[in-house]
Amino acid sequence: MDSLSSGIAEFERNWPAGEGPRLRLGDRAPALTSVRVAPGRIAGRVDGYFSPGPGALTFVLPLPRTGPGEAARERVYLAGDFNGWQEAVGRAPWELEEADLDGETVLQWTGPAEGFLNPRPARFKFVTGENIWLSLPNAAPNVVRDERGNTNRIVDPQRTGAHLWRFTVERPFDLAEPWSVALEGEAPVRLGPGDFFFELGTDLPLGALTEEHRTVFRLFAPRARAVTLHLQVDGGAETTAALARRADEDGVAGVWEAAIERNLHGAFYWYTLDGVREGPGRFDPGAAVLDPYALATLDRGGPGIVLDRAWIGGGDRDFRAPPWHELIIAEAHVRDLVAQAPIVATPEERLGFSALAKWIDSPDFYLHQLGINCVELQPVQEFDNATRQEYHWGYMTDNYFAPESSYALAPAAASGVRELQEVVRAFHRRGMAVLLDVVYNHVGEPPHLRLIDRLYYFEQDAEGRLTNWSGCGNDLRASAAMARRLIIDSCTHLIEAYGVDGFRFDLAELLGVEVLSEVEAALKRVHPDVILIAEPWSFRGHIAGALRDTGWASWNDGYRDFVRAYVLGRGPGERLEYFLRGSPWYFAKWPAQTVNYTESHDDRTWIDLITERPGGDGFAPTEDDRRRTRLMAALLFMSVGIPMLSAGQDFLRSKRGVTNTYQRGDLNALDYGRLERYRSTHAYFAEWIEFRRGPYGRLLCHYSRPSEGFFEFFHGAAAEPLAMLVNADQSVGPDRLLFAVNPLAQDVTIPVGAAVAAPGPWTLLADHDRFYPRALPGGVPADGALGLPGLGCRLWLSAG
Repeated sequence: MDSLSSGIAEFERNWPAGEGPRLRLGDRAPALTSVRVAPGRIAGRVDGYFSPGPGALTFVLPLPRTGPGEAARERVYLAGDFNGWQEAVGRAPWELEEADLDGETVLQWTGPAEGFLNPRPARFKFVTGENIWLSLPNAAPNVVRDERGNTNRIVDPQRTGAHLWRFTVERPFDLAEPWSVALEGEAPVRLGPGDFFFELGTDLPLGALTEEHRTVFRLFAPRARAVTLHLQVDGGAETTAALARRADEDGVAGVWEAAIERNLHGAFYWYTLDGVREGPGRFDPGAAVLDPYALATLDRGGPGIVLDRAWIGGGDRDFRAPPWHELIIAEAHVRDLVAQAPIVATPEERLGFSALAKWIDSPDFYLHQLGINCVELQPVQEFDNATRQEYHWGYMTDNYFAPESSYALAPAAASGVRELQEVVRAFHRRGMAVLLDVVYNHVGEPPHLRLIDRLYYFEQDAEGRLTNWSGCGNDLRASAAMARRLIIDSCTHLIEAYGVDGFRFDLAELLGVEVLSEVEAALKRVHPDVILIAEPWSFRGHIAGALRDTGWASWNDGYRDFVRAYVLGRGPGERLEYFLRGSPWYFAKWPAQTVNYTESHDDRTWIDLITERPGGDGFAPTEDDRRRTRLMAALLFMSVGIPMLSAGQDFLRSKRGVTNTYQRGDLNALDYGRLERYRSTHAYFAEWIEFRRGPYGRLLCHYSRPSEGFFEFFHGAAAEPLAMLVNADQSVGPDRLLFAVNPLAQDVTIPVGAAVAAPGPWTLLADHDRFYPRALPGGVPADGALGLPGLGCRLWLSAG
C-alpha cells in the first residue's frame, strides 16, 4: 500500500507493452478502480532511477522532510562505474538538480540511458560535494555489495519503471487486516504498508495518564485488531479492560484508549495485543507488553508502574553546565563506580543509584579528585539484564522512560525515580554536568516495541528480514513518526524529571542526520543549552562529516586510533597537527564538535591496547607503558575539542586484555587500589585537567575557530616528534604556550628557531613526569633547539 486506498504491485521485470497486468485482491478486499504504471517518483524512491521515456534515465534522490531549501544546500552528484566514482564530485555534468517529480520536490539527474546498461548493469550512488556518500535505504531491492564490503545500487535494464504498477480501490484498506494482491492465475502476495504508514502518528499524550479521580491509558498501535489492558492494584488480583480504537481526524485508528475512574498511582499494568497472526508483522496475543511510555517498571519484562507526574516532580534545573568548549568528560558506569568504592554501603545499595549518590557526596569521591566537570553515565534506562544481580553495560534498552529497575532499592515502589534524581543532584552539587548514554537504535529482550508493531517500528530489508547494522539483531526505524516522537519525548522526560544536562547517542548513524536534527531542535526548545553528542557510526557507515552543520558533537574515532598508534611511534607528526587543531572542518566545523578520546567502555582499555606485556594484558604495566600513557594525557589535553576519559584510565585500569566485557562486572569494577598503586599517573592526569580548566588552558578552549596563524608547528629530522606554538600570532592576548612531544624511544631535537625562543622569558610548566608547583625559568634554549628525551614531552609558557 502506498496509501490507504492505493497500492503498488512490483514485478521482477518490466511489464511488456500493451495491455497491463490483470490484478486481483483477496477476499473481502475493496474493489479495484484502476491499474496503471506507477508514477516515476515511485520507481525513483524504490530503485533510485527510472526511465522517463525511450533511451533516457532519470536518477532520483528524495529530499528529507526538512524541505528542499535545507537539503539542497550541499551539491549532490551522481557517481558510479560510468564516471569514475570519486571523479564525479564537483563536475557540473553529474550534479543533481532540484525538480518537481509528480508533485514531489526531489533532486534528480536525467540523461541518455546508453552507458548505464552496457556492457553490464552499472553501479551507482549519490555523493555530496564534500565527499559524503549518502547511505542507501534498507529496503532498496537493487543493492549489491562489492568485494570490499561497499554497498551500491545497480541499474537493471529489465527494471526501469514499468515493473511497478499502481492500483486504486473504492474504499480504504483496514490496516488491521491481512491484504494480498495477485496476478490472475498466480499465487497471492502479501500487501504490506508503504511509506505513508510510517508517517501515521498522533500528538495525543501517551502512556498511563493520571488525573485526580481518573487514569487514562493510551497506546499507539496502528495495525492491532484488539488491545487489552491488564491491571494489578494494591497487590490484588489481575483485572482486564479492553482499549477502544480512537479514530483521528483522518479516520486512521492508530491510537487505543481506555479510562478507569480512579487515580491508579502505584498500580502495575501491561498490555496484550492481537491482530494478524501470520507473516513478518504477526501479533502474539499471549505476550505481555510493557508500555513504551511507562515511567517506571518492575523489571525488563514489566509490568509498568502507573506514576502520577505530580509525584515525580522535577529534576534539578538550576544547575548550569559548563560551556561545551570547557567540558572535560569522564565516561562511567553506575556499578563500576560503586562496586569497590570506599564508602559504607550495603550489598543491595552497591547495585545502583543509592550507593552512587553516597559515593558522589563522599569527600574522597574519585571523579571529583580527578577534576572533571562532566560525567557521561552508561545507560540507566531500563535494559535487559535477566536478574537484578546480573551485570550489564545497559546497551539493550527495553524502555526509554523508566530508570533501570536493578539499580533501584525498591523497584516495585519505583524508588529508582527518586534515587536517580538524587544522583543527578549530587553530581550537580559537585559542579559536574550529567550526560546520559542513550540507545535508540535497537531494543533488547523482550522486544516490546516489536510486539506492538514490528513493521512500523523496525527497519527491514526487501525480503522482510530485520536489518542488523547495529550488530544487535534489530534496527529501529527512527524515521517513523512515532519512533521520532518516542525519542524526543523520552529525552524531554529525562531532562524535566531528572535534570540531566545532555545525551550521548549510541550508534547515531542508524538514526540519521535528519532525525538527529529534529531531536536537536525539539530538545533545545526544552533546554536551550542541552549537550548533544553522537557516536557517529554503525556497521553501515559514518556521519560525522554530515553532522557538521548541526549542533551535535561527535566521538572522534580517528583521534582515538591515531593517538594510540602515535604513542607507539607509528604516526607522523604532520598528521598529529590535524588532531591537535581539533580535527577542523571535515570532522568538526566548530571546535567543540570533536570529542577527543582514547578509551571508552567498548573494546580493551587503553593500557591493554598499548602495553608491551604479552596478550594485551596491561594489569602490570611497564615503565614505558606508563610513559606512553602520560604522553597520551598530554596530547589529549593539548588538543582542541572536548577531552573525554574513561573512568579509571588515569590509574591504568586494565581488563586483563579481555575485549567485550559487557557482562563482566568483575573485570569492569573500578579497582581503587590501583589509584594508590599508580598515584603519580593519576596525579599527572589531574594536573593536566587543572591546567586545562585554568587561565592558560583557555588558549585551547575555543568557542569558534581561531585565526589561521594561531598555531605554528615545527618538526625535527624524524617524522614523528613535533612542537606546537599556541597563540603564535598572539591574536587572543600576549600569553603563548609551546608544547613538544617525542613518541620515539631515542632522544631528539626539534628546532623551533631563535625567533620563537627570543621573545621569552619561557618558563617550564610541565614535562612527561609532572607539572611543577612553580613554573621553572629557562627551558627553551636561546637558539630554539628543543631537546626531548625518548617518550618525553614538555610544556612551556610565555606569559605576557
